[in-house]
Amino acid sequence: MQSLTPSSSGINLKSLIRTKIQSNRVNPNRPVIRCVYRFDAANAAVNTGTANTNSAGHVGGSRADWQSSCAILASKVVSQQQNAEKSGGAGNITAVNGHKATMDLDLVPIDNQPKPLTITDLSPAPMHGAQLRVAYQGVPGAYSEAAAGKAYPKCEAIPCDQFEVAFQAVELWIADRAVLPVENSLGGSIHRNYDLLLRHRLHIVGEVQLPVHHCLLALPGVRKEYLNRVISHPQALAQCELTLTKLGLNVTREAVDDTAGAAEYIASNNLRDTAAIASARAADLYGLQILAEGIQDDSSNVTRFVMLAREPIIPRTDRPFKTSIVFAHDKGTSVLFKVLSAFAFRNISLTKIESRPHRNRPIRLVDDANVGTAKHFEYMFYVDFEASMADVRAQNALAEVQEFTSFLRVLGSYPMDMTPWCPSRED
Repeated sequence: MQSLTPSSSGINLKSLIRTKIQSNRVNPNRPVIRCVYRFDAANAAVNTGTANTNSAGHVGGSRADWQSSCAILASKVVSQQQNAEKSGGAGNITAVNGHKATMDLDLVPIDNQPKPLTITDLSPAPMHGAQLRVAYQGVPGAYSEAAAGKAYPKCEAIPCDQFEVAFQAVELWIADRAVLPVENSLGGSIHRNYDLLLRHRLHIVGEVQLPVHHCLLALPGVRKEYLNRVISHPQALAQCELTLTKLGLNVTREAVDDTAGAAEYIASNNLRDTAAIASARAADLYGLQILAEGIQDDSSNVTRFVMLAREPIIPRTDRPFKTSIVFAHDKGTSVLFKVLSAFAFRNISLTKIESRPHRNRPIRLVDDANVGTAKHFEYMFYVDFEASMADVRAQNALAEVQEFTSFLRVLGSYPMDMTPWCPSRED
């Protein structure tokens, strides 16, 4: 831009500046935002052929003239864009306001631009499982798939070949939730998943208890007398050990990754000397016959599953909640009594205590000048208690526990599964 000079405009700048200052004085405490524009008299005379000077000696005309000039300029740009699109040269503007453009402007179509996020995109997933992708360990027909369907009806179940793959599926946003077993009423805890809970940063957001109804499956036409081995998940084999003996089966027991996978393996390989322990749904999926139903040693056979998510849920106090924690201490297991006292003093019921080896420090050495060096195993303790983290009692208990421990982590605070179940039949 060019500045105005006395020689080019013929205007007394000192009087002009003095007049403008006096006329533009405002309250100093009130902020004012102005839009200032300059006018080049020499260029204006060439382009328009006229140079308007108002009564006050201002060059460039009034504000209305300036606005009309902007409108004319904008209309010319729009008309030239429309002409370029009609001629097949969309994106090339040859002139603006009568001046030739020095370069071509590549205009990107608006339809190809990414759409902005809306409130719908940021809304949480449906609470009842619609549209949710839920990862589970096993193949279709596994009990974990049934647990996923019970926890999130109408969900899209995603089978995984290993427990750790299910964890990673949620962490990598391939799945929204994971439903994994942690304990069984007959076989006890599933230690692998407890170790994975500590290794990964997922949160427990719920639990579901599923009655287990085992069946002995084989190919059509196969009789129990022809069987040489039975394959299934290690937990299923342990839960049916006494019943297999009562059936008079002198067979070899082999462990595989999951119950439904055992049924699939028999069907795909046409094994007529092998049976599988799995669900009745697995028999329907893989075309097997049921040789015996309800072969679990105890009719009250229940497996507890936990639901995992990337983010925790907000704890509440209007319904029964359960909280899971894990802790450790440098001084060994002597701290366990103090931790239990923190909950007992506040009348908080514990539902589970599980110890697992401390992988980073499995052995603790204690030197004593009199008796020598003692070796003690180090453990991590998993505790479930019936209280919500929104409960003041639970907050105070964990504050006291934190004083005794060197490591404390809340795995999740989530609603308890209060749905009734019938152990005599499969859900």
